[in-house]
Amino acid sequence: MKLITFDAGDGAHVGLVTDAGVVDLTQHAGVTSLRGLIADGKVADMAAHGNAAADHELDDVTFLPVIPDPEHIWCVGVNYMDHLQEAIDAGLPRSKSEFPMIFGRYADTMVGHKQNLMKAPIVHKLDYECELAVIIGKGGRYIAKEDALSHIAGYSCFNEGSARDWQYHTAQVVPGKNFAKTGGFGPWMVTADEIPDPQVLDISTVLNGQTMQSANTKDMIFDVATVISYVSNISELQPGDVIASGTPSGVGQSREPQVFMQPGDTCEIHIENVGVLVNEIAEG
Repeated sequence: MKLITFDAGDGAHVGLVTDAGVVDLTQHAGVTSLRGLIADGKVADMAAHGNAAADHELDDVTFLPVIPDPEHIWCVGVNYMDHLQEAIDAGLPRSKSEFPMIFGRYADTMVGHKQNLMKAPIVHKLDYECELAVIIGKGGRYIAKEDALSHIAGYSCFNEGSARDWQYHTAQVVPGKNFAKTGGFGPWMVTADEIPDPQVLDISTVLNGQTMQSANTKDMIFDVATVISYVSNISELQPGDVIASGTPSGVGQSREPQVFMQPGDTCEIHIENVGVLVNEIAEG
């Protein structure tokens, strides 16, 4: 199943995407939030609405971030070997670590599919990063790696827009990762039953029609199960939490010459069996 959070003119609703369009689960099933649906353990029940008549054309709704209100957004830095190597080659203070590099993002940094990523006037180096987003279904603390995939509700596309100039003001990357509305999250959550193995997915970034990043999730240094287990030691994972699992090589800051997103650009994140997230860049 594909589940979305959308607005058709009267606030946030939850929808089931079918070949015919969007079935409004807020209207038909009383679902007030996707995060709540996940927490209640009733995602699978929504399959019963799969043959219902569509309430909206997909092109007629405004996409919101898949989970607009996660308790946590955890991000993994330099989690592909080729990306680690390009960072080292660029002279950045990076080396292979025994543990995942973890930092946080805030919910207000995210926008939905087809919504503008905002480049603040004080940001001069807004970079793209294609990432597989993992959405937690069953919460927990101290989750064993072998049990980790059973805690996943589904997957989505994530463009972890990064203000590189602000990211390197100090050793802490958080400022560059948390400018308002710099990250894309969508278009939908594909339920975990449709992706039994998250480590076999092609992933890429296309900027203005040109492929800038192209890899496969098998190349992650720390796989999804390892990251879930590790993060669950830091804080109890909650239903609807989001883990952005890292980006491969080809980011704009490592290119020669460097390439950064500019107002008027269109950036697409493609993930096999998940979907395509599209965002235009705007000044603001």
